[in-house]
Amino acid sequence: MNESKLRELLAQVSEGKLPPKQALERLRTLPFAEAGQVLADTHRVIRQGFPEAVYAEGKSLTQTSDALTALVGAHGCALATRVNAETAALLLQRFPTGCYDSVSRLYRIGQMDRAFRTTPVAVVSAGTSDLPVAEEAAQTLEFAGVRVERITDVGVAGLHRLLARLDDLRGASVVIAVAGMEGALPSVLGGLVAAPVIAVPTSIGYGANLNGIAALLGMLNSCASGLTVVNIDNGYGAAMAAVRILTLERVNEAGGIAKIGE
Repeated sequence: MNESKLRELLAQVSEGKLPPKQALERLRTLPFAEAGQVLADTHRVIRQGFPEAVYAEGKSLTQTSDALTALVGAHGCALATRVNAETAALLLQRFPTGCYDSVSRLYRIGQMDRAFRTTPVAVVSAGTSDLPVAEEAAQTLEFAGVRVERITDVGVAGLHRLLARLDDLRGASVVIAVAGMEGALPSVLGGLVAAPVIAVPTSIGYGANLNGIAALLGMLNSCASGLTVVNIDNGYGAAMAAVRILTLERVNEAGGIAKIGE
C-alpha cells in the first residue's frame, strides 16, 4: 500500500462507501507482510517514498521469491538487487512479467506508479568496467520513475571526454559519479556542477586499489566541498540518496506537504 491508496481508503470510509471494519482488515497488513521466512516491510514506501527492495545475494530462491510475492501483493511492483543469472532464470518462471538485466543484476517486476517532473539525474561512470554499479543506480532510479541521463567512459585520464558533456552535466538535478581506480571522477565533477554529487567507489582497479578502499578514501578526502559518498559498489544506495533529494524537492514544491508514493 502506498500513500495514494491509503488516502483512497480513508476517503471511502469518510464517504460511507466502505465500512470501518473492512477498512481495518485492509490496514492490518500495512506495517509488514509475512511470507515464509520473510517479513516484508510494506509500510516503507509511505515512510520513505520507496518500497523495500530485496537484496538477493545470500538468499535462497524461496526467500527471494517469497519476498517478491509479498511486495508485489502490497505495491504492484518489486525490485530485487544482486540477483545471479541462475536465480533470475527461476524467478522468470515464477514471475513471467518481470525482467532481468545481467549487467546491473537487477530483477524488476513493474515499476512505481509515479514520475518525477525534475530534470534528469546524470549517472556518470569513469570506465566501462564500472557499468554494473552505474546501471544498478540508473535502473533503480528508473524503477522509481526518475529520468536518467547516462554518461559513460569519461574517466579523468581523458578529461576532454567529460568536458564534452558539460552541458548535460550542468542540466542534471543530481549527479551520481561512479569510479574505481583512484576514484578521482567525483572530485572533478564536484568542481564543475552546482547539483548534489553522489560518489560511488567501485572495487575496480589494480592491487593497490584494495578492492575499492583506495577509491573510497579518495572520495571521502575530496577537496570538492559537499560531496556525498556511499559504500563500495553501492549503486542502489546512490540511487536511494538521489530519490530522497528529489522527494524533498517535491515536498517543497507542494508547500511542505509530502506526497510520497503518489
